[in-house]
Amino acid sequence: MIIASNFKTNHTRASTKHYLQTLDTFVKESGSKQEVLVFPPATALDSFELAENIRVGVQNAYPVEKGSFTGEIGLEQIDEFGLKTILIGHSERRHIMNETQELCAKKYDFFKAQGFEIVYCIGEPKEVREEGIDAVIAYNETQLEGIDLLYDKLIVAYEPVWAIGTGLTASPEQIEETLVKLREKIKAPLLYGGSVKPANTKEILQLPNCDGVLIGTASWDVENFCEMIEIADSM
Repeated sequence: MIIASNFKTNHTRASTKHYLQTLDTFVKESGSKQEVLVFPPATALDSFELAENIRVGVQNAYPVEKGSFTGEIGLEQIDEFGLKTILIGHSERRHIMNETQELCAKKYDFFKAQGFEIVYCIGEPKEVREEGIDAVIAYNETQLEGIDLLYDKLIVAYEPVWAIGTGLTASPEQIEETLVKLREKIKAPLLYGGSVKPANTKEILQLPNCDGVLIGTASWDVENFCEMIEIADSM
């Protein structure tokens, strides 16, 4: 299973270091074999010595090596820390920062060419979900335009927008129905994200087409995150 934490705009350099030290100790002592991904804010990136199944990634980057792009980070800044994992297409980038599908695809192509592991996010808003599964799939397929789905370092995270940070979670039936349809087109690992927490982790991970979870709020406390890894280990 892939168990991933997205810090979003949370944690500092110091608290991230403490978080990763705690996580590293837990993974080593428990012998966990889960693939663990952590996406800190850019200000907390560093070179970390961690268990081989823990990987640190970047939440966002501009598709350049370096240049005049105020407020962005590029390949040069990421390479300094030896990081090779990136999150692309998160709904908050799409809906709050107004990133277009064209830009998401441009980022994807750039970091694919650099050999990055890419966690690529898709997901529909509430009004689309209310139209039914056909509308959901059609909407999500627009977010796959220009994306090489055969890339061997691709992970796709299905995160319904209406379930991110709202406390609402798609029902197991809704999640599995969507993942089944996506699986027809996507052979890469499929994660679910959207108000995942210790109380529902097992139920979600038990779904046949779910290969892991991408966790926001509930993962910002390292003890919670370790508990969710432990749940995956118990399965």
